Amino acid sequence: MTGPKASARALVIHAPRDLRLDAVAVAAPGPGEVAVRIAAGGICGSDLHYYHHGGFGTVRIREPMVLGHEIAGVIAAVGAGVDGLQPGDRVAINPSRPCGTCRYCREGSQAHCLDMRFYGSAMRFPHVQGGFREMLVCESGQALKIADAISLGEAAMCEPLAVCLHAVRRAGPLIGKRVLVTGCGPIGALCALAAHAAGAAEIVATDIAGATLDAVARLGVATTLNTGADPDALKPFEADKGAFDVMFEASGNMKALTGALAALRPKAVIVQVGTGGDFTLPISVLVAKELQLRGSFRFHEEFAMAVDMIGSRRIDVRPLISATLPMDRAAEAFDLASDRSKAMKVQIAFPA
Repeated sequence: MTGPKASARALVIHAPRDLRLDAVAVAAPGPGEVAVRIAAGGICGSDLHYYHHGGFGTVRIREPMVLGHEIAGVIAAVGAGVDGLQPGDRVAINPSRPCGTCRYCREGSQAHCLDMRFYGSAMRFPHVQGGFREMLVCESGQALKIADAISLGEAAMCEPLAVCLHAVRRAGPLIGKRVLVTGCGPIGALCALAAHAAGAAEIVATDIAGATLDAVARLGVATTLNTGADPDALKPFEADKGAFDVMFEASGNMKALTGALAALRPKAVIVQVGTGGDFTLPISVLVAKELQLRGSFRFHEEFAMAVDMIGSRRIDVRPLISATLPMDRAAEAFDLASDRSKAMKVQIAFPA
């Protein structure tokens, strides 16, 4: 394995639908750092927002930014003082870089760090450059070795799985619980897998797109319902004040949330994972049924959990990887990832 080059190619977004292969500088890893030759990167919903719209909500691209935060690769070089990692190690990269010193980091809430640097994010300026590049230098603690049996494409799924493992922890114990998942994109599908691994007795997943429902059905962990074709599909679960103990709302759509409230039993927990615009909620229903609405944002220790669970294939993410396209076909990959009728998770392969 050769060391890092002085420059490498990266996928840089300049404006909506202006995605370029640009050369970016690559420094040698400093003390406590490693250089990783990126092999696989998954396209996330936030990447698609940057690609199509230049951002989301109030977050906008103000300078060219390397996209990508679902990444894995092979260590090319290590800096001074790095223990436990060496060139040739295959690793998943945790894109989250909390400061470790602010009040939230000190109390164990690193996802809410006041000085968070998360790869491929325009939330701060200058932007935090992402991981869709041939070579990335990162802190050694961000690089976690993966099991020999899994592919680097599977390892790139550790980040979205970590999001869902955090959501499951926000819900509380799931053993023996009846679970509803609304929205069957990659996050919804991974929430279903994570809920199953956590011991849920029954999982029902809803969406309005047949292709995504078919993909979740093939996982073998959930009953799927098409609420687009049948708006009353959840009606049987509304008897006796509702059936579901826990709901994971992964679509970010207000109608998905409000349309499912009647199917939730009193004191049910709603974990809002998907993000969208502002919601209008029937507060009287939340009050009368004593429903608990909990947000779920990113992850911290769950990344290492995801590495272990994918490595042991306790959670098998392979059925969710729809296509892998080379770096020089990135625009095609982004367009494919935008078409829910054709793809679940699209990944980009970077040159070896």
